[in-house]
Amino acid sequence: MSDRRIEALTELDQATADAVLGLIAAAAAEDGQPAVSEQGRLHVRRGSREGIVHLLLWAPGADADGPAGDEGEAEGEVLAGYAQIDGSDPVEAPVAEFLVHPRHRSHGHGRALGHRLLGETGKRLRVWAHGGHPAARHLALQLGLKLFRELWQMRRPLDPADDGLPEPVLPAGVTVRAFVPGRDDAAWLRVNSAAFAHHPEQGGLTQRDLDDRMAEPWFDPAGFFLAFRGEVLTGFHWTKVHAEEGLGEVYVLGVAPGEQGGGLGRALTTIGLRHLARDRALRTAMLYVDADNAPAVAVYERLGFTLHETDLMYRTEN
Repeated sequence: MSDRRIEALTELDQATADAVLGLIAAAAAEDGQPAVSEQGRLHVRRGSREGIVHLLLWAPGADADGPAGDEGEAEGEVLAGYAQIDGSDPVEAPVAEFLVHPRHRSHGHGRALGHRLLGETGKRLRVWAHGGHPAARHLALQLGLKLFRELWQMRRPLDPADDGLPEPVLPAGVTVRAFVPGRDDAAWLRVNSAAFAHHPEQGGLTQRDLDDRMAEPWFDPAGFFLAFRGEVLTGFHWTKVHAEEGLGEVYVLGVAPGEQGGGLGRALTTIGLRHLARDRALRTAMLYVDADNAPAVAVYERLGFTLHETDLMYRTEN
């Protein structure tokens, strides 16, 4: 019988948030990528959000990372696992991500968190397994979850001296400039929502979501390209630099519905990649794309991208 304890919180104090981020970092160092997405980590760092629930799994013992909270210290508990539920979508099933600290694995903590997630959401749940590791696949089967989505991370080399990319050809009448914070926020949110109407995770971004990202150390408006037809925003390519890994990312690429199919997306992709290669002197570019989005995959493959790793999403059948 385990003495583990799981508590559900809608808000984290700073010490607890720091402990959660430390747990995520420790697991990422072991697994090769974070088990909680950028959006999920922002929910930890930037305070409470409606529809977000944090599950903390405490286990007996001492830990170099330290417990987060006087109660945990008094009882000799350590933060051994974490889960996050995003129930902000009023239509789709809640989305969850969860992990166990590498030093506390193989003790049933992951299965316990999984069952608690099912209980918290009424057994209506979608769960990410970033990297698709065998242990995560096995746990999904134990919990009765079924695979239904694959998100590919694709990469291609960059050469700062000679990027090997074609000259970008913009549609007639379209110009490109960099994003100006405060000036372009509302227009970008409108086009992002329209371009990703089929994709609630991206299309549902709000001003607060944009503000959270602009407050991150990596944000650089010089790498956030906007395309205009006259005064009307028609598309964008937001790049991101992962400085520690030496990676440049096609962070978000979107084209307004009325402009799709005219070559704007390819031109914006090339503009962003040239920026990452020439202006930021990066040697590798990455992006994420749904595996079943054949047209987008074909475009990226023609630009030299190949599959690097796969994130898997599972869901309950009901």
